[in-house]
Amino acid sequence: MRINDVNRDVHKNKKRLRIGRGPGSGRGKTSGRGHKGQGQLAGWSSPAIFEGARMPLIRQIPKRGFHNRHARLIISINVGDLDGAFVAGSDVTPDTLRSCGLAKGIWEFVKVLGDGEIKKSMKVSAHRFSEQARKKIEAAGGSVIEIPGPKPVIKGVKKTIRKPVPSR
Repeated sequence: MRINDVNRDVHKNKKRLRIGRGPGSGRGKTSGRGHKGQGQLAGWSSPAIFEGARMPLIRQIPKRGFHNRHARLIISINVGDLDGAFVAGSDVTPDTLRSCGLAKGIWEFVKVLGDGEIKKSMKVSAHRFSEQARKKIEAAGGSVIEIPGPKPVIKGVKKTIRKPVPSR
């Protein structure tokens, strides 16, 4: 390979494919849409699960079990992990847990569990605590602060807004 071969077929401004411009263009007459059928019409596109004439695979496979769409995403952090990641007297919040790499990914709530030992006193703020974690943090001289999380969504209950009655 030579240095001038590196970018041989790389074109910055590639011309768009002009369809429906006669038989010489290679995409004339039916413009690549074939003959007849609904695929020839403008604006038509097949659904994502479309597999031609056969029954789509997603409809062949049986669906079993239960999946809770409304389940909250909770991440659990152990007390022993806090002891190794933070210095004594520090404030532990969900933001600091994310920045130090203990709370990765997508979550709504942080729950502190009591696995491991804690010897440093810290001010730990989280959405939920296990009883064992609460006891261990307070025994080490730290404090526990519960953060209120997002309100639960109750389906089927509508809020009624009362309009003030104008005085006469």
